[in-house]
Amino acid sequence: MTDENASLNWFRHAAPYINDLRGRTLVVGIPGDGLEHSNFRNLVHDLALLASLGVRLVVVHGCRAQVNRALQERGIEGRFHGSKRITDRESLEVIKAAVGRLRFDIEAAFSQGLPDSPMARSALKVISGNLVTARPCGVLDGVDLGWTGTVRRMEINTIEQALDQGALVLLSPLGTSLTGELFNINYLDLAAEAARVLRAEKLVLFREPAQLMLDGNPVHELSIVQAEQAANRVQSETLRCAIQACNSGIARVHLLSYCQNGSLIQELFRREGAGTMIYRDSYEVVRRARITDVGGILGLIRPLEKQGVLVRRSREKLEAEIDHFTLVEVDGTPVACAALYPIGDDNGETSAAEIACVASHPDFRGGGRGAKLMRHLERQARAVNIHELYVLTTQTEHWFIEQGFEQVGVSDLPASRKSLYNIQRNSRILRKKLGQDNGS
Repeated sequence: MTDENASLNWFRHAAPYINDLRGRTLVVGIPGDGLEHSNFRNLVHDLALLASLGVRLVVVHGCRAQVNRALQERGIEGRFHGSKRITDRESLEVIKAAVGRLRFDIEAAFSQGLPDSPMARSALKVISGNLVTARPCGVLDGVDLGWTGTVRRMEINTIEQALDQGALVLLSPLGTSLTGELFNINYLDLAAEAARVLRAEKLVLFREPAQLMLDGNPVHELSIVQAEQAANRVQSETLRCAIQACNSGIARVHLLSYCQNGSLIQELFRREGAGTMIYRDSYEVVRRARITDVGGILGLIRPLEKQGVLVRRSREKLEAEIDHFTLVEVDGTPVACAALYPIGDDNGETSAAEIACVASHPDFRGGGRGAKLMRHLERQARAVNIHELYVLTTQTEHWFIEQGFEQVGVSDLPASRKSLYNIQRNSRILRKKLGQDNGS
């Protein structure tokens, strides 16, 4: 496939994700380090692209790197209690100056409009201001945090109106109080709260690494339960924030790298993504297929049919047999499928079944989904008193052996299935005898 065709194919497959996000609110958190990285300009272009596609954008920025540097230049010691900065009067003045500069720099970045740039004719307006009311954190563990605060409320109506008008809302990590004071707010806490009160579709948090690493391996997705378990082993402020957001009702939180060009577009518009997603509800499900899944199943099996791995099925045959199919669905998209066909004996009773049409999307192989699908089919079989499963395969024998199947001969097939065996295809025959379901 040429680069041009690959780009066209990618854009076409992005259409469902674009439709899902249009009109939805996306909260994006960017740390101070990310604002200074050379890739920030590309991120601005990608955010402008999302806005042009009808996504409602709220950007929350941090400033820790800039504040730490400014404090050091002035010879002021930066003090923390856990992840919270202890903000005295002198530090607050430094924070105000840093936030002011960053806010104007960000607004300027979104105001680009050169004819030969990705921002041409974007006309994206940035709305910022006193949209966050804060209250002091007070004394924690005997430590007075000074002018460090937390969100008390947000001007939801004003923000919603700005989003309705197609503007990007920019929230800085400072909040005003009822007494007219300013309080320093952790930008991650601000982003999580903004996502909650605005009922955002997603919260995107940028950080330097592309993905969370557990036991030396990159992690692409974690349920909220898995994330809470991982938090006991991995010290990560963004992971803490993701858990907080999911627990407050946000369905998806995405951790992305601000160093990686295009990571936001890849994460939102490609099934395989580019970072780590923390999800609250069932991101991946195994379920029985419906007639509306025929197109998705055909997309999975056609490449294998062309390679001779699977016997070709017409759409009409697949529609007629759809009740036999089970699929794995990731974020609403079928990524693996298989069929379970009961085999009747001479007496008309059914104690055996054939597993057929096992297929998975290339981008989702190696993640254990095939084994999960197989366990699901075995539970289906046991539920209807099927005690033996058969598979006929030409190229995937070893995978089935790993799932507990053993090779047998044609003579071992049930009589009704033996008569249909295609000698020319010369498929290997494998059988698995089912014991009691152990609940795995």
